[in-house]
Amino acid sequence: MVKIRSGVLPAMRSTSLLKAIWIVAIVGAMATVVMMSKRGREWHVCAKLSGCRTRLVAKAQKSSGGLRILEWAGKGGLLPQPVLVSTAKTGWREIWKIMMRELAPQSADGQYIRPGYTLRSKIGTPQHPQKSGRYRLYVGNACPWCHRALLVKAVRGIKFDSLPHTSLIDDPTKASRGGWAFGSSEETRDPLFNCRDLRQLYEKLMPGYSGRCTAPLMVDCKTQTIVSNESEDIVRMLNDFDLLDENQTQDDTHPLIVDLYPPQLRNQIDTANEWIYKSINNGVYRCGFSTSQEGYDRAIKDVTQGLDKLEEMLSKSRFLLGDKVTESDIRLLPTMARFDSVYNPFFKCTTRTIKSMPNIQGWLQDMYQIPGVPETLDLDDAIRSYYSNLFPLNPSGIVAKGPPFNTTDPKRGSHVKQDLFYDKAERSSSSSP
Repeated sequence: MVKIRSGVLPAMRSTSLLKAIWIVAIVGAMATVVMMSKRGREWHVCAKLSGCRTRLVAKAQKSSGGLRILEWAGKGGLLPQPVLVSTAKTGWREIWKIMMRELAPQSADGQYIRPGYTLRSKIGTPQHPQKSGRYRLYVGNACPWCHRALLVKAVRGIKFDSLPHTSLIDDPTKASRGGWAFGSSEETRDPLFNCRDLRQLYEKLMPGYSGRCTAPLMVDCKTQTIVSNESEDIVRMLNDFDLLDENQTQDDTHPLIVDLYPPQLRNQIDTANEWIYKSINNGVYRCGFSTSQEGYDRAIKDVTQGLDKLEEMLSKSRFLLGDKVTESDIRLLPTMARFDSVYNPFFKCTTRTIKSMPNIQGWLQDMYQIPGVPETLDLDDAIRSYYSNLFPLNPSGIVAKGPPFNTTDPKRGSHVKQDLFYDKAERSSSSSP
């Protein structure tokens, strides 16, 4: 059984704590020098070992050499350079691992282990009957798991009045736990309790809740309870969400009701979803959140093999499982849309790029021709969120510029709705006596 390291600070070994204190002291000293330089003076510390005398020389200059610790070491300082560098690397790595375990639970050998979800009811039960306007979905733009829920809403034409959603703000400095907070605009405020952040909403809906406060989150507004916070379940229940008003029929309102999980393909969809999740959806996170070389090597192997398998599949068909879009395409799209801009450079998924794989790139461009799909993601904002908020992976906060995102029509086929999707009406008619 894989053991997950909890990431709770009191569990640190004493040696790790000492190393953490040491590196924090060094960082604090460096920060002090930086603050002094911003006031217009660049301070050089020149140490001369002559008895017990040390001379401090202040000198204005155009560039900063930091504390020049390595210069001291090279001139016969208290610590030789090899010892100084090794100690600094060990201390920095130890405190980085501590921070990573807080961000992403780890196995004993440094592999990222995604926690499970326990809030898994569904719409369509006696407790949560299907009813237009009764439920609200909470989502965040940067999150790929939220993105898949928005994609289902978009391609199935679920109107905002039937199932409204609130856009969360990804800002750990405003959230009491995790990163999701509410804003003041109509799109970002919490209409239920006017909560400050997602943690407060969880506590309102489930008093005493102590688990992870994640999105997407489906809420029953009438009973003020959580339906689910598992994206897999939310995607499936949105596919079964009744789009029709009580007094309307399918023929009156919709020429086609999109079915992303048709009965004849369910086994194939389930199989594809399983390996795509392991090697691609979660594989990129296993790369980015690994804290050991062994953990990373396993993850990048899965990602590489998964991408190669996708490239081969898409050389034979327009979409993953044939000539129409299924749930598997929806679950894959958020990862592929972020891959070259975020997962390749930032999560070290560097063995492949989407641009270098013409069949995957053509599929991605094709998916972006579907009405409603482009509006489900603000890619620039997502890039900013990853680089700015995952502090242990990017302490500088510098946001990298991603490559241009190609949404040109690849001319792979028609984008008429009837040609893109399976129809639930066909399921109903075929099951009629």
